[in-house]
Amino acid sequence: MERLPVASDPALRAVESQRRQLASRPDDAKLRLDIAERYFALAMAQGDPRYVGYATSTLAPLETTAAGDSRYWLVRGQLQQYGHDFAGALASLKRASELEPTAVDPVAWRAAIHMVQARYALAAAECDQLARMAQPLFAQACTAYVRGTTGQLIPAYDLLSKAVAAEKDVPPELMLWVQTRLAEMAVRLQRWGDAERHYRVALAQGITDQFLLGSFADFLLQRERAPEVLQLLAGWERSDILLLRLALAGRAAKDPGVAGWERQLRERFQAAAQRGDRLHEQEAARWALEIENDPARALEHARSNYTRQKEPRDAEMLLRAALAAKQPAAAQAALEWWKESGYEDPVLAALALKLGAAR
Repeated sequence: MERLPVASDPALRAVESQRRQLASRPDDAKLRLDIAERYFALAMAQGDPRYVGYATSTLAPLETTAAGDSRYWLVRGQLQQYGHDFAGALASLKRASELEPTAVDPVAWRAAIHMVQARYALAAAECDQLARMAQPLFAQACTAYVRGTTGQLIPAYDLLSKAVAAEKDVPPELMLWVQTRLAEMAVRLQRWGDAERHYRVALAQGITDQFLLGSFADFLLQRERAPEVLQLLAGWERSDILLLRLALAGRAAKDPGVAGWERQLRERFQAAAQRGDRLHEQEAARWALEIENDPARALEHARSNYTRQKEPRDAEMLLRAALAAKQPAAAQAALEWWKESGYEDPVLAALALKLGAAR
């Protein structure tokens, strides 16, 4: 049994203290919501799904007593989206907004879910709503994210770059999110120096964020800088997403730890398959393709993943797996998305060309 690092993690110590309080105050709804929020934040930061389980069990007793609490529906929606129950999450987040029309978070999370599902008009509408209720940079970042995904990459990058440069006292969480988005756009524009600068600014915010770490690791792998990935992700084996990057970097750098990382990945993905857990199928597809050299299995995971998630990286994984498995027809849904969205990325364009597609 693995022991969670409570002693060394202030966030975990705080939530454990609250759990002890809850034992003597089980009917304290506010405390339950505080704990669930903290666990969800830990899951997002560290990529450990156990925290979502803890949050869900903490929240469960409120189902019949918190129907009129906007915060309950927000946390419930966040947990549902983590588990890929996007329809349920959207319903919960809608209820949160009905109870508190001026709340920003339910709107922002709905925009994020629509982006995951490639429903760009709906995401843009949520961004427009944010423009009327949120900090200007927050709304501008939302809009730039949509535009940058739908054929307006350079204008979106320029707009967001100018917007963040003009702001003072940007909250660290928002700065991290904006700089990560800018970094990913710069990568697609092949502005490597700008991309790294954005990643470094995001990291300098001092906030643990597994999405940022994974994105920067992918950038470093793309630039053939595997040893730096090993330094960046040292000690991050508990996250499946980051463990995959460790294994890829370890293989490229011929690190002695690679065998152990690959074994851990194999055991985790096999266990997930036995449980019917599909949370990390995109990573499972990449593992099967790049580490196990099993294109057929990679395509199976990528196709299953694409039925639920349609972000650009999901489409890229499906294109790569279909190409490796020599089954171009299996990538038709991703190719149609690429044509219709106007998404600009030389990597995806090259894959589409190899698969015989053209805009």
